[in-house]
Amino acid sequence: MASDASAAVEIRGALLRLRAATGLPVAFGGLVEPGRPQVRISELTGTTTFALSALAVTSGNGLGGKAVALARPCAVTDYSSSPRISHEYDAPVAAEGLRSVLAVPVVVRRRVRGVLYGALRTAHPLGDRVLAAAVEAARDVEQALVVREEARGLLAAVRPGPAREAAAGAAWEQVREAHAALRSLAPRIADPALRAELLDACGLLTAAAPVQGVCLAPREVDVLACVAAGATNAAAAARLGLSPETVKGYLRSAMRRLGAHTRGEAVAAARRAGLLP
Repeated sequence: MASDASAAVEIRGALLRLRAATGLPVAFGGLVEPGRPQVRISELTGTTTFALSALAVTSGNGLGGKAVALARPCAVTDYSSSPRISHEYDAPVAAEGLRSVLAVPVVVRRRVRGVLYGALRTAHPLGDRVLAAAVEAARDVEQALVVREEARGLLAAVRPGPAREAAAGAAWEQVREAHAALRSLAPRIADPALRAELLDACGLLTAAAPVQGVCLAPREVDVLACVAAGATNAAAAARLGLSPETVKGYLRSAMRRLGAHTRGEAVAAARRAGLLP
């Protein structure tokens, strides 16, 4: 499981991006506490009081608790008078002066791991654009949590050494697919420490130490990793968040650096150089 500290960094980053994308004056959130059916509010941005800080929101109670229980986004236009939620937390919400509020759960492998909130101090409906931005922010956190967990699992799997060397066939293909997936996710991770840890894990998955004098740009390696996993240029572009033309450009550049004339030759050369598993 991702540590609370690293997850908190991702949540705070997501809240800041949510405010920047929507203009919402207030955003806050937190993680589900291990072994307890409640979310602890730990990250706040735009608040003017400490009323919501460290608030424990029980599953099913209030707006955030409803989002946890249903595992889907929920919103109200006037929190204190809404008949759609229970009102255990009216006092801290009122103390912060919040009226319109939305709550989006962070769901990883079908389990709610946290909640992101966005709020207005006026009773105006929060439209589809705001909801979509909040959902996107929650997806960012979900990806970060999945990436850290997968990175740690892969690190544990490859550190012994002999087991990795013995891997072959279908098992090694799974390693290659995981390598490609993790490299494609790395640029989206806001936490520099997590991003570095993820790339270190990718490095441990390669079959050999990098050959001196053979150097590719990180995005060239990302593209080759996707190609090695069987992705077309269009599929690699979608996975990496690039245009197909940009992917072609990186691929051409990588082929030139590796002295390869085809995609297959480039992948084989990158593997020999220790840049790909």
